[in-house]
Amino acid sequence: MKNYAIILASGSGERTGLNTPKQFLKIAGKTVIEHTLQTFQKHPEIDEIIIVANKDYIEQVENIIKINNSKKPVKIVQGGATRKDSSFNGINSIKDTQANVLIHDAVRPFISSKIIDDCIEALKTHKAIDVAIPSSDTIVIANDDNFIKQIPERKFFRRGQTPQCFYLPVIKKAHELSLNDDEAKNVTDDCSLVLKYGLCEVYIVEGDHFNRKITYPLDVAIADKLFQLKSLKLDDVGLECIKDKVLVVFGHSRGIGREICTLAEEYGARVRGFSRKNGVDISDFNLVKDSLSDVNKKEGKIDCVINTAGVLNIGNLEARNMSDIQKEIAVNYLGAINIAKESFNYLKESKGSLLFYTSSSYTRGRAKYCTYSSSKAAIVNLAQALSEEWAKFDIRVNVINPERTATQMRFQNFGKEPEDTLLSPKKVAKVSLETILSSYTGQVINVTREDLF
Repeated sequence: MKNYAIILASGSGERTGLNTPKQFLKIAGKTVIEHTLQTFQKHPEIDEIIIVANKDYIEQVENIIKINNSKKPVKIVQGGATRKDSSFNGINSIKDTQANVLIHDAVRPFISSKIIDDCIEALKTHKAIDVAIPSSDTIVIANDDNFIKQIPERKFFRRGQTPQCFYLPVIKKAHELSLNDDEAKNVTDDCSLVLKYGLCEVYIVEGDHFNRKITYPLDVAIADKLFQLKSLKLDDVGLECIKDKVLVVFGHSRGIGREICTLAEEYGARVRGFSRKNGVDISDFNLVKDSLSDVNKKEGKIDCVINTAGVLNIGNLEARNMSDIQKEIAVNYLGAINIAKESFNYLKESKGSLLFYTSSSYTRGRAKYCTYSSSKAAIVNLAQALSEEWAKFDIRVNVINPERTATQMRFQNFGKEPEDTLLSPKKVAKVSLETILSSYTGQVINVTREDLF
């Protein structure tokens, strides 16, 4: 049977207190609905996608679908007056009589492939599925006078999430039965309809704590931080796909840059590297311009530009030499701008990828290297802004955020540290190449010794 995903995106977002409906808020360089949509687009077992949208925002949804170049059929259906109506509109748009349907909130952008996998597997033996997680809070039942009436055992309580998944005839019948039922008018949960009319049991699939719903202003801020911290699961693309691609690596002579060059060449990429060792200081715009022009003339294209060049000088701001401060900012930030500006035309032609590097200190400036921390925060903002500006040209812009890595720059500043406490630059190189082969853009890709998410 085919698996349909219905993405409910017709809410007005009143509870966020913002003028823009929450599904269209920009987080980590993309709208919330784009993050949600892309997970279903990439999942191999989702056959078609239906987006249920507010009539006033259908054109905006159409533009989002166009930008994201979906390889799967995506249909837009007008939403109803209530969530239940919108869900029914999506269900009724499916012409198949036998199918599975996964109904998901557009404002849950952290939906994982694993949850979708588990739901589709469960649908092989169950006709109704809810995704839920154990409640970490004690649930209190109050009476009308605001006194506690009962405190049930917490182990029986779950916090419901989406998607809610069904064998199509079951959920369709549940909605049809609810049409003349006044008690069901304001139901906000599809599974409750199935239970209300006794159509079948509802099986629970384990969700996860990151599958959060964006409802209130605080949720927007939390979601933004989660996108910064979350290690994204990269597309399942083998590095052999990099064969014959032309990569330009700035900062190629040591550390992560050198490992990238070595690994890319092992997989057949055509790599050109530049650093101060071969006369290219990225803080000089003309040197960057000439370098890229030379590569394009000799190779005929540029598929990816990677900038690992960076300077770290430790010291209290008031005690540091101004020329050193200016040089650090010129390399770490202005150098990235030089590279981005001059790379644009080449990457536009190849529909290529631009990759920058930040530091874990970008989320919170640290004493004794405030200029480094702030320049790395600027790199993240630069990449997210460029990913949005350049999306229409199919240029992808991302940032790698490695934890403490065993590089010469680190050793020079912090001395020799135990190797088992540091990330290998080879792992960073591998993730870097996987990132440029992925479809992600506007993302901060965290690289850690162990996967945290």
